[in-house]
Amino acid sequence: MRNKVSPYEYLAFLSLKYEVDADTFFQALVSAGKNRTSTCGGLSIECRCKQKESAVFLITKGSKVVAQFPISTEFLLMRDNPIKDARETGVFRRHLIKKDRGSQLLQIRELRIGMKRVSLKAEVVEIAEPTFVVTRFGNCASVANALISDETGKIKLCLWNEQINSISVGDTVQVENARISAFRGEKQLRLGKNGDLHICRKVIDN
Repeated sequence: MRNKVSPYEYLAFLSLKYEVDADTFFQALVSAGKNRTSTCGGLSIECRCKQKESAVFLITKGSKVVAQFPISTEFLLMRDNPIKDARETGVFRRHLIKKDRGSQLLQIRELRIGMKRVSLKAEVVEIAEPTFVVTRFGNCASVANALISDETGKIKLCLWNEQINSISVGDTVQVENARISAFRGEKQLRLGKNGDLHICRKVIDN
């Protein structure tokens, strides 16, 4: 994509990134311009200040700041949705195709060291006893490796703190946006701060 984008393109990319309907997003921005605040999916929108020809909007998701930028008054008065129009352009269609490819589930045999944005589904085979470590930031943390398996192989998944007790042996989990690293010569799946771990099927103890 070009280094410099229009406000419409930027808003279109935000709507794609946070999976918000273009019409709903546009109406939420208009509503925030009139009423100061609005919500759209998991996003909160606040009109921080108004000037003669523009208004500054803050978009957050929970405690995370997504973006803060000015939007022209002309934009807020448009009858047609420019965000929706921007999403119909060729560059955004290619972005959607790339996004869909990136979200495909992989099998364990396909994983290679250095891969990023990895998504896969597997069964938890084993969970090691947690050990306590001191991070590089000086914090104490619990860490444990879970061995997960699909029909093509096995790999260790590094878990931290509350992640350790969130799953059990026998659960089917889906890992998203993870990366593959090497630890002591062995491939390992790491979630990092951007990864997610979901339970698809939970084992119920009798």
